[in-house]
Amino acid sequence: MKYSIEGTPLPVAICSLEPGESMITERGSMAWMSPNMKMETTSGGGVGKALGRMFAGETLFQNRYTAMGGPGTIAFASSFPGSILPFTITPGQGMIVQKSGFLASEAGVSLSVYLQRKFSSGLFGGEGFIMQRLSGEGIAFIEIDGHVKEYDLAAGESLIVDTGYLAAMTESCSMEIVTVPGVKNMLFGGEGIFNTVVKGPGKIYLQTLPISAVAGSLRPFFPAGK
Repeated sequence: MKYSIEGTPLPVAICSLEPGESMITERGSMAWMSPNMKMETTSGGGVGKALGRMFAGETLFQNRYTAMGGPGTIAFASSFPGSILPFTITPGQGMIVQKSGFLASEAGVSLSVYLQRKFSSGLFGGEGFIMQRLSGEGIAFIEIDGHVKEYDLAAGESLIVDTGYLAAMTESCSMEIVTVPGVKNMLFGGEGIFNTVVKGPGKIYLQTLPISAVAGSLRPFFPAGK
């Protein structure tokens, strides 16, 4: 599979497939494709995996697109202004990505739910609690909301991230959702109640425009529901 990522601020990943090669997606992200691309809707590994993907913000079923009878082309478009990043997934070197961040991938990539280790703190931590684990082998395309900033964390090095701004991290990193210290800071600081602490070693990818932050900024301008 060959690909190019084009456009800004609403990019698209355009993939060129050899005969018999397949791509998977879960959110109806297909924008256009050549006539010889065959679509098949599957559970992507059984009911258990399907329910796990739903818990991580995706759908129960996957769409598999396969080039039939010759080379094929298929494009997957982003749903929000930002970036599309390609990640090479290999056995033992997977990625943890934000809920609903998965756009599409080669068929050898598997998706599963990734839960923050401390369930009691993560339960109330918003979008930082449930994330997706990408494993297996192949290229995966991930949506990033807004601009992306990358950091390489050494072993033991950590970074405090406002919940929702963590877009992805290598699975060698660990994360913990913690409460903001001090009742006054929680109630009047304007930064929310939770933060995410990410620890290395590994690489993290931060985003500057989470959809949740945009929704919060726009909420005061919409009339209250009756």
